[in-house]
Amino acid sequence: MTERENDIVTSSLNKTEEELEENLRPSTLEQYIGQDKVKGKLKIFIEAAKMRSEQLDHVLLYGPPGLGKTTLAGIIAKEMNVNIRITSGPAIERPGDLAAILTNLNENDVLFIDEIHRLNRSVEEILYPAMEDFALDIIIGKGPSARSVRLDLSQFTLIGATTRSGALSSPLRDRFGVICKLDYYIKDELTKIISRSAGILNIDIDDEGAEELSKRSRGTPRISNRILKRVRDYAMVKGKGMIDRDIAKAALNILEIDSSGLDHVDIKILETIIDFYNGGPVGIDTLAASIGEESITIEDVYEPYLMQKGFLSRTPRGRIVTDKTYKYLNIKNNKDQVSFDGE
Repeated sequence: MTERENDIVTSSLNKTEEELEENLRPSTLEQYIGQDKVKGKLKIFIEAAKMRSEQLDHVLLYGPPGLGKTTLAGIIAKEMNVNIRITSGPAIERPGDLAAILTNLNENDVLFIDEIHRLNRSVEEILYPAMEDFALDIIIGKGPSARSVRLDLSQFTLIGATTRSGALSSPLRDRFGVICKLDYYIKDELTKIISRSAGILNIDIDDEGAEELSKRSRGTPRISNRILKRVRDYAMVKGKGMIDRDIAKAALNILEIDSSGLDHVDIKILETIIDFYNGGPVGIDTLAASIGEESITIEDVYEPYLMQKGFLSRTPRGRIVTDKTYKYLNIKNNKDQVSFDGE
């Protein structure tokens, strides 16, 4: 296993984790822990659609990775008693790929497109009439003999998920009737999620152990489940199989996850800005090159949590660390001290 695959904080899942998440995912809104505002809205819209015997309006779910967008899409389909077809923006390369998917949907079915902000622009153009009029406009032939043919589609619900809502074009974003933002989870919600997951996986964990894991889970259920699985392994080898506060702390220290949920990449980002760029500002591409990460990974995975915790600030000139960062890392802030060497 490579270091990259062993990272706790990533935007993607490997095959084993996909199977794990599938087993741990709640199947109803009642089982879904957290995101109460989102659940409240969806309950009303789902019930109204069912009362009218219509499809649910198109739904856009956005927020950082790992908060449960895919899980919510599956729950919506189950609550509506319809089938769900799952794909992703990068997987739909040509308009014909999207046409094949749409023409195979049954009445009121759900089409879930993950990473919808990465749709090809030509594919996106085909999606507009499909969302508004439930029809496909297809060009047959080439040159002067080309003609447009409109194919009627079954009424369906498009659920789009994205970590970068700002990257969506305005015409696409405006066609979603229900827009929901998923926020980071609070500690009590994560504690409940960890306890529930532990019960499903037959892991022995007490309340203090679950609370310790929740504090270091970056407000993200996906990370909670990853941590739980790895702390379980530590407890089996170094303990008696039971996860309590002491076992949790010892395991998380080995995993290099500190008391605020920051891992080695977070610390590297903050220390690089301080050591190489005097605390900032520094551009995202420059920062990415300095630490050997992709800029999109920093923006989508690491930066939102660092900003939420008050360690990082985004300015028009670039990223800067805050006074809180200097105190947290126990580094003296010399940013305002001007050197006059050589003058």
